[in-house]
Amino acid sequence: MIRKSLLLCSFGLLVISAIVMTPRTNLSAGAPALNTLCAKEERVIFSCLLRRPAKMVSVCASRELTSDKGYLQYRFGLPGKIELEFPKDRANTQQQFEYSHYFRARVDLTEINFTVDGVSYSVFDDYQGEEKPQVSEQGVAINWPGTDKKEVRYICSAKPKADYADLQAVLKTPE
Repeated sequence: MIRKSLLLCSFGLLVISAIVMTPRTNLSAGAPALNTLCAKEERVIFSCLLRRPAKMVSVCASRELTSDKGYLQYRFGLPGKIELEFPKDRANTQQQFEYSHYFRARVDLTEINFTVDGVSYSVFDDYQGEEKPQVSEQGVAINWPGTDKKEVRYICSAKPKADYADLQAVLKTPE
């Protein structure tokens, strides 16, 4: 009898878990895509859920993105509650970002950099295969140049959704 009750209880919890854990999708236009702060009609350049704080970081773009068409935006926060969106205006956004990519055997470093009110942001996707153990880290680093504040790094809780195709041709590169 106890065994049967435990089995029924376990099955009930399994069903409830499946209902609660099932993602709900909003089919309305402009709704965010799953696991990103980008809208469904936008291109996800980079997006992940951070370990701490439990928020998201996304770099979103228009479907068509060239050096003179479309837009690129950084977003930080939660769906429906974005705390930082840069730039606010979607005109000429490409000039406000820098893109760098370094690659060689066992090393792959990608950064999208920008500055807001004197604070430097770097969305990064780093793989260091030469390190023991190998290091693969993605997230956003924030620096306050000219102050005593130390760099803050928010690390992704899992591998991000990322698509850096064409960014080198679209964004300026550091000098």
